Amino acid sequence: MCGIVGALTDRPVAPLMLDALRRLEYRGYDSAGLATIVDGALQRRRAAGKLSELEGVLAAEPLPGTSGVGHTRWATHGPPTVDNAHPHVAGRVAVVHNGIIENHAELKAELKAEGVVFTSDTDTEVVAHLLDRAIRAGQTPQAAMAALMPRLAGAFAFVVLVAGEDDLLLAARRASPLALGIGDGECFVGSDAVALAPLTRRIVYLEDGDWAVVRRAGVQVFRDAGVPVERPEQVSTVSAAMVGKGNYRHFMEKEIHEQPEAIAHTLHAVLDPGTGAATIPSPLDADHVPKITIVAAGTSYYAGLAARYWLESLAGIATEVELASEFRDRDAVLPPGGVAIAVSQSGESLDTLMAIRRAKALGQKTLAIVNVPESTIARESDGVLLTRAGPEFGVASTKATTAQLTAFCALAIALGRKHGRLSEERASALRIALTGLPGRVGEVLRQEHEGQFMRIAHDLARARDVLYLGRGLSYPIALEGALKLKEITYVHAEGYAAGEMKHGPIALIDEHMPVVIVAPTDGWFEKTASNVAEVRARGGRVILLTDAAGAERLRESNDHVIVLPTVDPVVAPILYTVPVQLLAYYAAVEKGTDADQPRNLAKSVTVE
Repeated sequence: MCGIVGALTDRPVAPLMLDALRRLEYRGYDSAGLATIVDGALQRRRAAGKLSELEGVLAAEPLPGTSGVGHTRWATHGPPTVDNAHPHVAGRVAVVHNGIIENHAELKAELKAEGVVFTSDTDTEVVAHLLDRAIRAGQTPQAAMAALMPRLAGAFAFVVLVAGEDDLLLAARRASPLALGIGDGECFVGSDAVALAPLTRRIVYLEDGDWAVVRRAGVQVFRDAGVPVERPEQVSTVSAAMVGKGNYRHFMEKEIHEQPEAIAHTLHAVLDPGTGAATIPSPLDADHVPKITIVAAGTSYYAGLAARYWLESLAGIATEVELASEFRDRDAVLPPGGVAIAVSQSGESLDTLMAIRRAKALGQKTLAIVNVPESTIARESDGVLLTRAGPEFGVASTKATTAQLTAFCALAIALGRKHGRLSEERASALRIALTGLPGRVGEVLRQEHEGQFMRIAHDLARARDVLYLGRGLSYPIALEGALKLKEITYVHAEGYAAGEMKHGPIALIDEHMPVVIVAPTDGWFEKTASNVAEVRARGGRVILLTDAAGAERLRESNDHVIVLPTVDPVVAPILYTVPVQLLAYYAAVEKGTDADQPRNLAKSVTVE
């Protein structure tokens, strides 16, 4: 949600900030803008739409200056217009902001009573006016910031540029992420390390509730009341080379094809090279865990649903999966000694962060499964299990999803062995199946299969509705497939447990309805086969994802059948995630929608 950059350099800053904003496009946005200091005064350029629109504005009206802030906005308060685009300016102050100021209406009423005129519909503008009022009253910018922070309610990150202060940025975060970049005689601010990768790899991550004074010589960090605190400088693992699309049309396509490597790297991180067994992170390494509660959102929630099957069947541990946005606001009953697992690609999803804090308040130990080791969720959890997918820029998650599934599966096998639920022979066989997955995924991604995916995607792109069905471990993959198609093609799709088809969804099936059925030859296969027959009997257009044995058993001449490599049914969900991603991707290409930045969506949801 929204992308923030700030820079203090000795070179023209607008091109640097524009490049940084391009690296933040994956977060989702609908307008953009920059502000710099020129001869002591603020200058600003803004545009609605994509960064190309802002580039056009800058080409017509170049923006000089060596100090500045920039922003890509995802609309919350007010439509995506130029007037609502950031930076917002009040007198000497320019502000860029991510998140929501929950008490903005109260603050706006206070300012309006003093005669302040607002020029936007946003909540952000109150921050600029409050700071400008304090500075006009004689306070230093730093003192004004210290006084402002306790007055703001909500989850936010913002950066402030002050006219006449060429060597100063003020930065603050509460719940929303923000990173400071340290260079040689220059400093930067960004929503994450990806934005700053080509500029510096020396990063200081602000903690929740921190605010900072940023100068070219370095940074000072404070808490709300203005008390100085120390935050360590870290070397970011994100490199500038990671942010290009290479020869691929979209980041999503590139990231789909990076999945063999992402799965392999995740396995190398979680499996002991000597024994092959997975390391069980704290707090799951306890002798007895009465219950696991998985909290997540979106695709990560579906990964959690698959994990529930694994953790219960392989490890024998009672497991619930909760939508983070629901869990955080209800009175959950959790046992003493229970473990809550937060699953998030970015580690910054606000609902998931608040859910894990809620779980802590309810006496649970916490584990983070995240792709970003420096993220807020990772830092606030008792233990961390890192996926190794690398940066993911496509809004619709791909390689991060299969990395999460891989980590969960390896963890469940290790817990099953630890608690005597699995024999060493069976655990070893499953580990071998896991370590073979990069090769099996590579087979699915071979170029000779592209034509088949494109032919099926041609039909999906023209459908009004699509149904996805699966049983057992395939049910979460059906949900994931439907989500991917909705996200990037805007075709209405729903995922169902195949056994539920007769309880309502069967009424939708006719000759116009494509039905994608996830059906590896596993313990649920025979029941799934009966569902396939029911779809055919009502004229539905069957798209079957199965292996060679399943294809021999179920194939009919009118079906689309995608034959996948045969793998152990336990690890099949990881493999079968890849073709549902490919179907959605090629359908988006067919329709001409933006696979990387679908409308109304953002990569990391850091607002409520």
